[in-house]
Amino acid sequence: MPIFLKAAGKWGSILVLIALLIAFLKQLIAFIGFLTFAIKIAIVLAFAALIIFVGLMVLKGFKEKKRKD
Repeated sequence: MPIFLKAAGKWGSILVLIALLIAFLKQLIAFIGFLTFAIKIAIVLAFAALIIFVGLMVLKGFKEKKRKD
């Protein structure tokens, strides 16, 4: 029996399905890693924007206090 027919047999199909499952899981893990990295970056950017916003509000308060005096 030729080799290409053995590869297309029952065990060959099972091995191919296992290989596809492993490849899919690797891609899924990589995608989840990318999503967590993107979420971390979004949290850091939101925190930085909050700090800048609070700083601007403090400066605005100082300017208004200076105008009243």
